[in-house]
Amino acid sequence: MWEELYKTHYRELVAYGIHMTFSKELSEDLAQETFIKALINCEVLEGLTAGKQRAWLYRTFKNLLFDRYRRKNMENEYIQSLRYQDETEGQFDEVESDMLLQSVSLDERLLFCLRYIEGYTAAEISEMLKIPPGTIRSKLSRCRKKLKANIDF
Repeated sequence: MWEELYKTHYRELVAYGIHMTFSKELSEDLAQETFIKALINCEVLEGLTAGKQRAWLYRTFKNLLFDRYRRKNMENEYIQSLRYQDETEGQFDEVESDMLLQSVSLDERLLFCLRYIEGYTAAEISEMLKIPPGTIRSKLSRCRKKLKANIDF
């Protein structure tokens, strides 16, 4: 019975899998897993007609394929969550950043926010506040040093 079942349906299952997955290797793997499941459940298959055996093989193949896709999606989600953790590791959250900025003067905080949060250049800040660009850069340098000193504690 097993040889006949294998000879009759193996190529058929592989072709079906190629149509669904576009991968011959994956289809062959799934077909092999399907026949392993069939061997494990031999008492079930022996009691079925040829048409029902074929339907059982196709359903098992399809379930194995779906299980593999679900597992792959779960792995991808897990990997994405690890990447997100890696990207955010070592960074301050918003509350910590606000608390740190409270440690510098209001003028320094304004310059720091305009430059590093809003993204303006020193020349643009100079035009807005009517302060020479060199003064902006030196104040930003002092502000960064103060912030760094507060981070190190």
